[in-house]
Amino acid sequence: MSGAAESEMKPDQAAASPEKIPVGLGRVRDLLIAKPELIRNDEGLMRALGVRPIAANVVDFGPAALARLEAARNRESTARQEIEQIARANFADQAETHAVIIDLLEARNNADLARRVNEAATERFGLLAGVIAVEETGPVPSGWRGLPSAFVDVLLGPEGLARLGPAFAAEEVFGPAASEVQSMALVRMAIWADGRQAVLAFASTEPIGFRPDMGAELVAFLARVVERTAERWPPTV
Repeated sequence: MSGAAESEMKPDQAAASPEKIPVGLGRVRDLLIAKPELIRNDEGLMRALGVRPIAANVVDFGPAALARLEAARNRESTARQEIEQIARANFADQAETHAVIIDLLEARNNADLARRVNEAATERFGLLAGVIAVEETGPVPSGWRGLPSAFVDVLLGPEGLARLGPAFAAEEVFGPAASEVQSMALVRMAIWADGRQAVLAFASTEPIGFRPDMGAELVAFLARVVERTAERWPPTV
């Protein structure tokens, strides 16, 4: 008899509680269905829930929905502002880079070219230093840093073209300023007819001044300008 009763109760229970509501919560739910005025007439609770009644048996969820829309709009606005700030910064960097290119092309010799690279780094980009460093497999122009043979591969890897991030081997590249270098940008160059391995290097005193996730396009473009400009004055013994 009890088994039959249990089998008869199960379909009713499943229909009454399709989501398997806990017993205590189920009783609260049944009570609210039977007496909705317990919530509808409690203004403080309605405000806490973010809803308001708009008819005797209808609850307006507009405030909660509008709050979600407002939050989404604020997130979109913040994201748009961040994108606009990045775009403005990129345009500013490009404008500065174009000005630097014109200045580099006006260099009178390799020493002047190195001086202009450093001035561009410190005065236009607010960096610690800008350096042209070349491997000492031949004469090193005045104002350039000399690097041991094959040292560019040590800095960038055998196939590496650029490296942005924490300071590495800064003393060899930046000399006396190395102790202040926190991050750096390096781009490989092939200088003169013999393709002498070299790097265009920029140093920052900020640990996140250069990061691995940054693009190296503008620095690489400057490196190509330095390569072509330096070809005017092949070093002599």
